[in-house]
Amino acid sequence: MKGLSGLLQENPSLRVFIYAGKGGLGKTTLSAATSLKLSSMGKKTLVFSTDPQASLSDVFEQNVFGKGEVKLADNLWVMEIDADKKINEYVASIKKKIIDMYRLDALPKDIEEYIDSAAAEPAMYESAVYDAMVDVVSEGKYDYYVFDMPPFGHGIRMIAIADVLSQWVEKITELRKQAYEYGRVAASLKRQKLTYEDEILNELEYIRGRIVKFRDIILNTKTTAFMMVMTPERMTIVDTEKALEMFDSLGLKLTGIVLNQVYPPDLAKRPDAPAYIKRRVEEQRKYVAEIVDKFGKYLVAVIPMLNREPKGLEVLRGVAEELWKPSRRVEEYL
Repeated sequence: MKGLSGLLQENPSLRVFIYAGKGGLGKTTLSAATSLKLSSMGKKTLVFSTDPQASLSDVFEQNVFGKGEVKLADNLWVMEIDADKKINEYVASIKKKIIDMYRLDALPKDIEEYIDSAAAEPAMYESAVYDAMVDVVSEGKYDYYVFDMPPFGHGIRMIAIADVLSQWVEKITELRKQAYEYGRVAASLKRQKLTYEDEILNELEYIRGRIVKFRDIILNTKTTAFMMVMTPERMTIVDTEKALEMFDSLGLKLTGIVLNQVYPPDLAKRPDAPAYIKRRVEEQRKYVAEIVDKFGKYLVAVIPMLNREPKGLEVLRGVAEELWKPSRRVEEYL
C-alpha cells in the first residue's frame, strides 16, 4: 500500500482531499488526521465538514461549530459549517433581492410562505454546504483542503443535484436571454430600460456559475482526491459497490480507499484474547480478503482498530502516520 505519501508522490498536483462513505466508518477521524499530517509538513491546511452528523469539534476536542475558520495548530485551520445559519442568511438575501428587484414595500405573504417552506427542503441544506465549499476553495488561501463529505446518499445527491441544477439553470438562462432580447427591442421602441431583466439574468448566471464550479472541483482528478472509507463488513462492501456504480454514472472517478477499524490478526493469537475478539478477527479477515479481491487496486491504507476513541491531537497523529505510511501491508491482515 502506498499510503497518502505515495498518492501525493504520484499526483503532486493534488490540493483537495474528499472523504466519502457511509456514516460511522471514520470519515471525520480520517479527514482530521489527514489535515493534521499535511499541516505538520508546513502546509497551510483547512479541514472542512459538510456532514450534518459529523463533528470535527468532537474529534479535535474543541468547539468550532459555526465559528468560521478556526486555527487549531500551526498551519491547521478547521471549519464546521452551521448550515441552518447559512440557510437563514441565504433566504433573507433572496427575499431582499425580490423586494429590491420589483421595488416592493414588503414581500407578498404567499411568496414569503413559499420561500420559507422551500428553505426546509433537504436540497437547501446541500446547496448551503457545497456553496460554502466553493467559497473556501475559490479563495485559494490554503495549500490543501480536506473535506468530510456527508454519507453516501447525501454526497451522491449533491453531485447529481449539481448536474441537474446546472442543466436547469442553463435552460432557464437561455429562455431569459431570449425574453430579454425581445423585451430589449420592445423597450428600445418605447425608450425604456430593462433593469429588472438584467438583474434576473445576472442572478441566474451567478447560480449556474457556482453549481458548475462545485462540480468541477469534485470531478477534477488532477487536483482532487476522492477517497472512500470502508470497514471490513458485509454491508459496507455492498454499499461501496453500489456507490461506485453511481459515481461512475456521474463521471466521478474514485482515487483511493482507506480501510478503517481493522483488528490486527495477531490479536486473536494471544492466549488472553476473549472469544468474541477471536471471532471478530476471523470475520474481518474474511471481509478484508473480499475487499482486496474487489477493490485491491484502490487500497491506499489500512488503519488498525484503536484501543481508545479517536479524539485529540495525540491520537489523531497516530492515525495520520498510519494513513501517511502504513506500518503493515494489507496481506498481513489476511
